[in-house]
Amino acid sequence: MISSTPMPTRPDRTPVPRARKAEAFAVAELRGIGKEFPGVRALHDVSLAIEPGEVLGLVGENGAGKSTLIKILGGVYASGSFRGEVLVGGMPQAFRSTRDARKAGVAVVHQELSLIPEMSVSDNLVLGREPSRFGVVDGVQVEAMARDMLRRVLGDEATAIDLAAPAGDLGVGVQQILEIARALADAARVIVLDEPTAALTDGEIERLFALIRERRSAGASFIYISHRLDEIAALCDRVAVMRDGELVGIRSGSVPTDDIVAMMTGKELGDVHAPTAGATLGTAVLEVSHLRVAHPTAHLARGGRAVVDDLSFTVHAGEVVALAGAMGSGRTATLSALFGVARSAVTGSLRVDGRDVRISTPAHAIAAGLAFVPEDRKACGLVLGASVADNLTMATLPLLSRLGIIDAARAEHTAESRARDLAIKVARVGVEVGTLSGGNQQKVVIGKWLERAPRVLLLDEPTRGVDVGAKAEIYRLIEQLTAHGHAVLLASSDLPEVVRLADRVLVLREGSLAGELGRGEISQLAIMRLAVGATAVTPGLVVEAAS
Repeated sequence: MISSTPMPTRPDRTPVPRARKAEAFAVAELRGIGKEFPGVRALHDVSLAIEPGEVLGLVGENGAGKSTLIKILGGVYASGSFRGEVLVGGMPQAFRSTRDARKAGVAVVHQELSLIPEMSVSDNLVLGREPSRFGVVDGVQVEAMARDMLRRVLGDEATAIDLAAPAGDLGVGVQQILEIARALADAARVIVLDEPTAALTDGEIERLFALIRERRSAGASFIYISHRLDEIAALCDRVAVMRDGELVGIRSGSVPTDDIVAMMTGKELGDVHAPTAGATLGTAVLEVSHLRVAHPTAHLARGGRAVVDDLSFTVHAGEVVALAGAMGSGRTATLSALFGVARSAVTGSLRVDGRDVRISTPAHAIAAGLAFVPEDRKACGLVLGASVADNLTMATLPLLSRLGIIDAARAEHTAESRARDLAIKVARVGVEVGTLSGGNQQKVVIGKWLERAPRVLLLDEPTRGVDVGAKAEIYRLIEQLTAHGHAVLLASSDLPEVVRLADRVLVLREGSLAGELGRGEISQLAIMRLAVGATAVTPGLVVEAAS
């Protein structure tokens, strides 16, 4: 069991009121939880109590056991498939499904999105709670309920989302908002949020935090999982730290982040890549001129406005150029267009190493020397049912074949070597890649391109849902690539990441270039000012620039 901890504090550092004596039991409790998968001990004797009206941070490296623990609390793993006991409201539970957990008052927003792509936004939001009249679903009430659920998370910006649009047509960030809105609509006693801000803008994050605090004041409790430790410090009353399937300690939310990192990793994080001041740029590797990407779906009623409009820029050898901007600014659309996977018409011109190239398919992009790590690694970057070896070598099969026949021994050797180089934690490269933690999966997505030595590596949210240790390793890999003359074009919503990695930052706003920041000019404040079109940015205040 965990020893007693100091009285937690709220983000404003005022003490969190304890439950009244009549409510002395925890709102939810996990006792002596243990769980194994074939060859892997996922959890060992984990005991954790969630107090009424608190936000409990849950942190740890990928593979530490966080997701397994909340899947047990949320009924994904049925009672009997693990050791230990789950209690809600002081009563032992035997969940057979997620439906049982929801009935008991536990709502979970998992990192892996669970929307039904073919269903509309409104139908996804009200799924399982559809209003009806005389046994028929009331479409008017469905739309009103869905709009109200979105407004609670997005405010007036909720009207920008077309309720009739298929959820699968929307970006990952918007889908994340739908998941959060759906969970917060339940009158849950415990709400679990797993990496909820990974694809959200700063404004959306602030709105989510305000909603969490509002629900907490009303008595709801939260388990908040995030690799962004600044969010943990700003929001959480206590922080539970896991490592290698065990709970290694619980601390106050005000504990320094360096201490949390040391608990998570068992060691100091150490230095990570930061651009060297005064570095000399190499030759132009990627030249983009007048790029335009049409909006992919006419039913979103955005008229003729393009997702990316008349964008021109250059990336040099040995340089990291970052694309920054709010959700919907055109970052992902730019990278997708360059790799030939845009969802709509693309115009403009492109040069790689001084040669004009025309890219309409990924095969054209690969032949030109480009590689792409997409935002959604599970849906677009990996074949989850295939082995680690198959995923690591799939981009280089022509190089590992002779007369159309794959050299199996050479392919396996290549995969094993790459797995060692990238410190991918796996017993053997023959296991399914879907069984790996998020950080190790991301290293596989990046690693599959390295044998091709791409001239330009396109990275879309490269550390989304990745723990601090894996993040540092990815940063070092980017440093190694640029040191050897490769160019990196990076899109990220994580501003500290952009500031740390980028030699230059291109800030996009509504599909157009709002401004460029060079060395010595890059800061979170400068990026935000350009992203929102403000002449001044202070905490809580944005003054719009004159038109």
